[in-house]
Amino acid sequence: MSRRILVTSALPYVSGSIHLGTLLEEIQTDIWVRFQRLRGHQVHYVCGDDAHGTATMLLAEERGVDPEALIEEFRQEHVRDFQGFHVAHDNYYTTHCEENRQLSESIFEALRKQELIFTREVEQLFDPERKLFLADRFVKGDCPRCGSADQYGDNCDNCGATYDATDLNNPRSTLSGATPELAKSEHYFFDLPVYAEMLDEWTASGAVQPEVRNKLREWLEAGLKAWDISRDAPYFGFVIPGTQGKYFYVWMDAPIGYMASFKNLAERRDDLDFDDFWRADSDTELHHFIGKDIVNFHALFWPAVLDGAGYRKPTRIHTHGFVTVNGTKMSKSKGTFIKASTYLAHLDPEYLRYYYATKLNGTVDDLDINFDDFVQRVNSDLVGKIVNIASRCAGFISKQFDGRLSSKLHDPGLQQQFIERKEEIAELFEIGNTGRAVREITALADLANQYIAHHAPWAMIKEEGKRDEVQAVCSQGINLFRLLAIYLKPILPKMAEAAEDFLNVEPLTWEDLDGMLVDHEIEAFKPLFTRMDKKDVDALVASSVEAEPESESASDEAAGPEAGHISIDDFAKVELRVARIESAEPVEGADKLLRLTLDVGDHQRQVLAGIKSAYEAAHLPGRLCVVVANLAPRKMRFGTSQGMVLAAGPGDSDIFLLSPDAGAKPGMIVR
Repeated sequence: MSRRILVTSALPYVSGSIHLGTLLEEIQTDIWVRFQRLRGHQVHYVCGDDAHGTATMLLAEERGVDPEALIEEFRQEHVRDFQGFHVAHDNYYTTHCEENRQLSESIFEALRKQELIFTREVEQLFDPERKLFLADRFVKGDCPRCGSADQYGDNCDNCGATYDATDLNNPRSTLSGATPELAKSEHYFFDLPVYAEMLDEWTASGAVQPEVRNKLREWLEAGLKAWDISRDAPYFGFVIPGTQGKYFYVWMDAPIGYMASFKNLAERRDDLDFDDFWRADSDTELHHFIGKDIVNFHALFWPAVLDGAGYRKPTRIHTHGFVTVNGTKMSKSKGTFIKASTYLAHLDPEYLRYYYATKLNGTVDDLDINFDDFVQRVNSDLVGKIVNIASRCAGFISKQFDGRLSSKLHDPGLQQQFIERKEEIAELFEIGNTGRAVREITALADLANQYIAHHAPWAMIKEEGKRDEVQAVCSQGINLFRLLAIYLKPILPKMAEAAEDFLNVEPLTWEDLDGMLVDHEIEAFKPLFTRMDKKDVDALVASSVEAEPESESASDEAAGPEAGHISIDDFAKVELRVARIESAEPVEGADKLLRLTLDVGDHQRQVLAGIKSAYEAAHLPGRLCVVVANLAPRKMRFGTSQGMVLAAGPGDSDIFLLSPDAGAKPGMIVR
């Protein structure tokens, strides 16, 4: 029975270029969509740019353009990049559209009628220099749970803790470097706790992966909080109806953007009805593909909002992990933060589609790109195994038999062995375990190559009376390649198209697995892939390295930092603060260390300082010093040091602590 399915990928943010991390999700979604279409199901794939928020407003100001112009520029760029990787959206739209405004307002009013919206006064971090309230992404500080420095205002990359920006220790604005102030404002809230029971049942229904369910259960058991859905001016987004200076929080209208993109598509097509896919009792399917960093928005807030507004909940949320390169985060300085456009200038997009497919397993595990493994898999699997089958057999068929395949299969049992794997492979595609699916497919390719090697048509053709068998063996090889092309079509759509041209057949479907090509004329074979050269990968990495930013010069004579120098932007990353030494004691077992307890204004921290040779511990309490406050905590043999006190001198007894003048207070920023 044909399924009717609406599929979305998470919306890329408007102000950034598409990169390998973004591509993982889009390629994963596209593979799943193409598989469903190959099976004969009706699938509609929509996406678009997440256009609202402070970041869009600030970037537009920086460039001196209207936000609308900026949005369209990036949308066109994103469309080009996704098309370059053969991602087949039915509609790629934007959250800044009339459809989204109308839907956001109607959903808000529906929630308000259900008494699910209320207001209350909140305290937020406010940038006194930029004169705006700070979104989580514009605040950094020390994690309130593990103490890790330089963490954003919503979650910690080190320990995974989630928190409010106001919970950060030593917060700073990433926009100005200023210490944020607490300011009060009236905000609108969605009463999320009302849906705790519904969400507990829904997340346990198979709508999310087991590991995601376990994480959601932690939040549910801890108790849900009302969700703040508003932001204060200045802000770029939709004004909340009936208010002035109050806007929908970007995460309120962003998922509604899925609905808006589909509504825009449906209004342009006679065969689609918006309500048919979104009404509460819809018999269609709704699938979201997202990264694990936004699972709370999609698996808690979003289904609750949909339910409260009278719409259907998602059928399933497919969550994936992050992309790393050679085991570490993508880095601009190392050239491993690779933009889509840069990749396309150097390598075939289907190399990456295939490699991602080999790594995805349907879980939230992170996916690592190892460049050596990347080259090896492409060359070994695609060129050495799969394409090799067609190239080995096609030459004989074209040159010896005028492109005509034999009238019957040489090994029907082997053909059936390939066909019998279709249900297992289909199930693996369905659950997103394309890595296992590819292993099953390449194992079949191994069988095909073993079959050809065993019969050795290149030797058989030299034997008297073997022409018919050579034709039959090579025709069997072509038929096996055809089955592999069908299995791989969701992953390698352009290779499949080229294979269809070579085989001289109509576009292949999953049902064609049960068929065969006999007494059929094929076209001359053209290479489907070429071997990947590691030099091309090296060139790609080299092209992705971003130079250090130049400093702003006061004159033409000061063009920028010389070798060994840092820019003003580099210096701004270092947070120096005045601290008072509250206590000092020798570290047992250490020759040079003193354990200092420092008052840095709003909290105390421990620093292990190598100043024992120059200072008596008893003489230090009460003294002011300067500390590097945003240095990542360092685990040492004798404990954890949470910063560094500044001192001058060559060492030993010649160490001199830096001290501010009288009047300085603990916590003051040193500029």
